[in-house]
Amino acid sequence: MCQTRVKETITIFTNKAENSDMGRKERSDLKKKFYVVWKGRKTGIFTSWEECRSSVEGFSGAKYKSFPTEEEARQAFLQNGEKSEKMVPRFSPKAPISQSYIEDSLSVDASSSGNPGLMEYRGVSTRTGEILFSNGPMWGTNNIGEFLAIVHGLGYLKERNLNIPIYSDSATAIKWVKMKKANTSLPDTKESERVWKLIRRAEKWLSENDYDNPILKWDTDRWGEIKADFGRK
Repeated sequence: MCQTRVKETITIFTNKAENSDMGRKERSDLKKKFYVVWKGRKTGIFTSWEECRSSVEGFSGAKYKSFPTEEEARQAFLQNGEKSEKMVPRFSPKAPISQSYIEDSLSVDASSSGNPGLMEYRGVSTRTGEILFSNGPMWGTNNIGEFLAIVHGLGYLKERNLNIPIYSDSATAIKWVKMKKANTSLPDTKESERVWKLIRRAEKWLSENDYDNPILKWDTDRWGEIKADFGRK
């Protein structure tokens, strides 16, 4: 009787630097690890912690574990983590995850000349500082600008199919986004007409769209000013 062996497909995500001679040389003295992600934005086997972290950080119920060899990682992935589940750490929103920020991310910030006053916001690549979008100036408050910047960022990333985190240094704005409402006392007047149109549009977008991008608080004390900072303090 002839038996047919079915080969299961496992996706292994490799760091781009590993494709270069320099990358291989730099890692020659390091103990290599393989990271299995059973539940995250991407599942499979990762060869770098940075890529694994971008898949699981901020993902509810993330399930993952590191292994010293590729074979062990493959076996664990095929077992779906049943034997290793108790050993798998999970991210908690209140727990510090890393001493450093995730470079492959979007950073947003706002600046205003008063409260209220002329306000503007922008989003930049955390890695390079390149400005990806901006808006303003318009009459509003700094918190409103931070809120609009996050929602603009969510829409920007969703249009491009990018599941990367968004950093903001405003706990208030992050809370408003989670509430799907800008809890501002700014009067709706002729002067603030433009910003109120954007607020309503942002709230509507939040009520009609889902997203997987983690919205993370930037740790200014540890990392310095957020990469999108306007430098006007």
